[in-house]
Amino acid sequence: MSGVLPTENETRPTNFIRQIIDADLAAGKYKTTHTRFPPEPNGYLHIGHAKSICLNFGIAQDYQGKCNLRFDDTNPAKEDIEYVESIKEDVRWLGFQWDGEICYSSDYFDRLYEYALELINKGLAYVDELSADEIREYRGTLTQAGKNSPYRDRSIEENLALFIQMKEGKFAEGKACLRAKIDMASPFIVMRDPVLYRIKFAEHHQTGNKWCIYPMYDFTHCISDAIENITHSLCTLEFQDNRRLYDWVLDNITIEARPHQYEFSRLNLEYAITSKRKLTQLVSEQIVDGWNDPRMPTVSGLRRRGYTPASIREFCRRIGVTKQENTVEMSTLEFCIREDLNENAPRAMAVLDPVKVVIENFSETLDEVLSMPNHPNRPELGHREVTFTRGIYIDRADFREEANKNYKRLVLGKEVRLRNAYVIRAERVEKDADGNIQTIYCSYDPATLNKNPEDGRKVKGVIHWVSAKFAKPAEIRLYDRLFNTPNPGSAEDFLSTINPNSLIIKYGFVEPSLQKAEAEQAYQFEREGYFCLDSKYATEDNLVFNRTVGLRDSWNEA
Repeated sequence: MSGVLPTENETRPTNFIRQIIDADLAAGKYKTTHTRFPPEPNGYLHIGHAKSICLNFGIAQDYQGKCNLRFDDTNPAKEDIEYVESIKEDVRWLGFQWDGEICYSSDYFDRLYEYALELINKGLAYVDELSADEIREYRGTLTQAGKNSPYRDRSIEENLALFIQMKEGKFAEGKACLRAKIDMASPFIVMRDPVLYRIKFAEHHQTGNKWCIYPMYDFTHCISDAIENITHSLCTLEFQDNRRLYDWVLDNITIEARPHQYEFSRLNLEYAITSKRKLTQLVSEQIVDGWNDPRMPTVSGLRRRGYTPASIREFCRRIGVTKQENTVEMSTLEFCIREDLNENAPRAMAVLDPVKVVIENFSETLDEVLSMPNHPNRPELGHREVTFTRGIYIDRADFREEANKNYKRLVLGKEVRLRNAYVIRAERVEKDADGNIQTIYCSYDPATLNKNPEDGRKVKGVIHWVSAKFAKPAEIRLYDRLFNTPNPGSAEDFLSTINPNSLIIKYGFVEPSLQKAEAEQAYQFEREGYFCLDSKYATEDNLVFNRTVGLRDSWNEA
C-alpha cells in the first residue's frame, strides 16, 4: 500500500474522482485501485504537482491500493538525472512512498516500438516527411479542417521500411516522423494524425544512445498506464481532448489492460507561476537563487522556506479536486502553514532591528538565568533557559520617545514588560550626532519577574528582547510574494511584475539556543512570525533564518 496514514487532523476527502472509484469498486469493475504519479524529469516539482501527488497517493492510501512513481522520460534533450533525484526526494518528503520499483516510460521503449509496428501493419500509422512547420500548416485550425499529407497513403511495406530506417538513424532530425492515421477533418485537432514518434539524436539518462527515435507523450502515456495495470489515470484538464487519442491508441493495439483517463482542474495560485518554462527562466536568468529559492512555488522552495509536509497536504485537501478552473488565494496556503506552526513550533526570541537597552539598576556582574516555556499551550515541549543581563537588545520599533495611549510598547518615562522577565521603565536616551537613538537607559522593578507589580499599577505592553552579552548575530531573510500582481502569468512580460521587495535582509540577534537550530526546524520568533534555519547558507557560525510566514494574514491586508 502506498503513502502514509493521515494524522488526526487530516481527514479523508471526497470528490468526483473518488465517487467514480467508489462506483467502479461497487460494480466489481476493479478489485482495488492502482494510480500513478507521472512527472517529466525536466524540472523541479511545484505546488501544482503536490496536488497531483496528494490525489494519486492519497487514493492508493485510502483504498488500500497502489500508486506508482513513473518518470515520463521521452524527451532526453530536456531531462536530467538531477530532476529525477529531486522528484524522488520531494515525493518522500511530502510523506508518500511509491509501490515497488520506480517506473520509467523508457522501460517500455522496446514494447512501444512493437506497438508502433502493429499500428503500421494495421494501416493506422505512416511515416511522414513533411517538416514541422508544414505539419502545423496542414493541420488546419479550430474552424478549418486539416488536409492530408502527401505521404499519408504510402503502403504498409513502405512505412515499415521507412520506420526501421528512422530507428537505424538514417534520417536527420526533423526529416521524418511517424504519425497516426486517424482523421484530418476531426473537430478535435489532437486527432488530426498526431505525431507518434520523432527523431532525436540525444543521449538518454536511462537508455544511453540505444535509441534515436522517441515516442511522443500521447502515445507513451496510455500504453504505460496499460502495461502497469493502472485503473484510474488522473491528469489535469488541459489533457481532456487528449483522452480521445488515449482511447484510440488502446483501442487499436493488442493489449489486455484498459485504463481510463479522468481530468481534474490544475492548481492556479495567486502571485505565483507554475509554468515550467517560466520557472526555468527565473532560475537560468538568476532572478531567484535556484529551484529551491524560498520565493519559488516549488516543493523544494516551500520546504526551504519552512513549509511542512502536513501543511501542504492540508492545503491540497482544503482546495479539493474539481473540474472547475479557479485561482486559489495565497492566504489559503499561508493559513495552512500558520495553523500548523502555531500549534507545533517552539517559541524563541529574535530582535530584527536592534537598539541597545541598558538597565542601570541591574547588576553589571549578574547573569540571571530565566526559565521560559517553549510553547504557551504545549507543556510537553518543555522549557528553555535564557540569560537576562544588564544590557539587552529590543526592536527599534518597540520604543518611542513620545506616543499616544494606543502604543502599548516602551515609551520614555513609562513602563513595559519584557517577555518572561521584568517590568522596565525608560528613563533617558543617548543619541548620535544625527539624532539617532543609540542607547535607551532604563530601570527595572526586581519584584516583577513573571508577576504584576506589588503596588497594583497596570503595565499593559509586552515586548521581546535578547541579551546583548549572550545573543548570537543572525541574518534574517524576510521573504514576500515574488510578483506584484495576482496573475503574473497573464502579463505580456511576466518578469516586469517581479516584486523588488520580495527579499529584505535584516541583521539582528537571536537567543543563543538557536545556534543549535536544525535546518527547516520551525520556530515562532515571538511577535515577529514563523522562521526556520536556512538549509543552504546557514552554519553554526553564520546563522541565517528564513521567514516562513507572518503571524497574521498579510495578503488580505495588502
